[in-house]
Amino acid sequence: MSVIYEPKGKAREYCELAVNLYKGCNYGCSYCYVPAATFQLRDKFLLTFPKENIIERLKLEAPKYAGREVFLSFSHDPYLFIDSVYLLTRKAIEILYKFFITVRILSKAGKRSMRDFDLLSANPHLSWYGATLTFLNEKESQKYEPFAAPPLDRMAALSIAHGKGIRTWVSLEPVINPEQSLNIIKVTYDFVDEYKIGKWNYDTRGDEIDWRDFGLKAIELCKKYKKKFYIKKDLAKFL
Repeated sequence: MSVIYEPKGKAREYCELAVNLYKGCNYGCSYCYVPAATFQLRDKFLLTFPKENIIERLKLEAPKYAGREVFLSFSHDPYLFIDSVYLLTRKAIEILYKFFITVRILSKAGKRSMRDFDLLSANPHLSWYGATLTFLNEKESQKYEPFAAPPLDRMAALSIAHGKGIRTWVSLEPVINPEQSLNIIKVTYDFVDEYKIGKWNYDTRGDEIDWRDFGLKAIELCKKYKKKFYIKKDLAKFL
């Protein structure tokens, strides 16, 4: 099985290629697209481990994808707690850069993910650093994503990355509280270059939200602040 693979469905809207370096995820997010697995990991959140020979396999495959873009990562956060021990994300970035592969990172680790900013800032043309932002309110965030970094910590990492010349982006998905998601744009636009905006899936409570109203307001804000944005297909159908 290939290490670098082509995501399908909603994931492909973020990037055409991806790499997952670890198995499991210890953030326990209740809105995860694999609810059963998430429930298990919420109780045993240290149940994460490196994929076998992943770095060696990546070295062999990377040349085939020279000049393209790779997402880190879909099935887990690239800065899991154990990554501070194994440093697989750093090793993967170094390999991908050798073949001029752009790295698009998405993390909820906040300042813990800053340890690789030296690599990203040295290769800004090959780097995107992003954070998933769901809430401004820390208590609400902890309710839905208990082991992720607090929202302010994630925003601080984005601001620092932007200050180092690294291109930054925000995954505004899931949108659980539309008002807070809109306010996220208002308080981050100074240091965020791009927004990717979706909705709330895999939960019937999302059906109660006026997605057309939210989507139009989000677009209006992005245009107001002259920011790049992408509206995911699941939200676009309401517009």
